[in-house]
Amino acid sequence: MNSCQEEPLKKDSVITVDKIQQNDFDKWLTANFVNPYNIDFVYRFSMNESDMNYYTIPPKYDLAVKMAHLVKYLCVDTYDEVAGISFTRAYFPKMFFLIGEWEYRNNGTIILGTAEGGRKILLSGINYLDEFVDDAEELNYWYIKTIHHEFTHILNQTRPYPSEFKQVTGNGYVADNWSKEPYNSEYLQNGFFTAYSQENDAEDFAEIMSEYVTHTAEYWDSTVAKAGDGAIFINRKLDIVRAYMEDTWGIDMDDLRACILRRQNDVVKGKVDLDDVSLN
Repeated sequence: MNSCQEEPLKKDSVITVDKIQQNDFDKWLTANFVNPYNIDFVYRFSMNESDMNYYTIPPKYDLAVKMAHLVKYLCVDTYDEVAGISFTRAYFPKMFFLIGEWEYRNNGTIILGTAEGGRKILLSGINYLDEFVDDAEELNYWYIKTIHHEFTHILNQTRPYPSEFKQVTGNGYVADNWSKEPYNSEYLQNGFFTAYSQENDAEDFAEIMSEYVTHTAEYWDSTVAKAGDGAIFINRKLDIVRAYMEDTWGIDMDDLRACILRRQNDVVKGKVDLDDVSLN
C-alpha cells in the first residue's frame, strides 16, 4: 500500500529567476530616468509588457540607447523646462517599453505607439531609428510626435478635456475607416488636421496637441490654409486644446512648441551625443 509522506519545506524556492547583470546603459538609465523621475525604461524583451496580438522583437541595443536619449532630451527635459520638474515627476508615464518592429494592423495601418492607463508608453519600430534620426520631420513623424500624442492621452485620462471639443465635429468621426477613401484624403476639408484624427475625439484631441507643438507655425498655418471651410473647425478645436493646456496644466502651447523645435534642431545638428552612456 502507498501512503503520503510529509517532507519538511525547504527554505529556498524551486523557482529561479535569471538575474540581469547591469551594463553601462542600465546604470545610465537609473541615473537619468529611475532616480530623478521613477521612470522604468524597458528595452529588453518582456513577455508581460508585449501585446500578444502582434509579432514583436526587442530593439537593437545601440538604437535603444539613442531612443533613450531622444526621449530624455526631446520630451522629459522639455516638460521640465516648460512646466517644471514637479509636473514631469507627477504626470509623465512611469514606463517606456521599446520594441524593435512596428505593430501592423489588418487594415494596413501601423501602430507607432500606445499609452496604457496613464502608466506606460509603448514605442515601436525602434530598429528603424537610424533611417530617421538626422531628419527632424521624419524623426517627428515616426517617434517624437507619438510620445507627445500618447502623453496627451495620459493628461486627458488624469483630467478630462471639455465635452464641447467632441461637439465641434461630432458627426465626423469614422472609427477605423479613417484610413480608407474618401476619409484619408478629405480630412482637412472635414475639419480634421490629420486623417487619424477622425478615429474618435480622444485621438483628435491628441493629434491637434502633438501636431501643433512638434511643427513650426508656418507648417501649421499652411496646412490649415488647405482646409478651406474646414479651417473653422480645426481652429475652434485648437482654441479648446490651447485653453485646456493653459487652464488645466499651466502650459502655454507656443512656449512648449518653441522648446521642442529648439531641441529638435539641436539633435539634427549633432549637438546631442545620442550614444554616450557615461555618468560623468
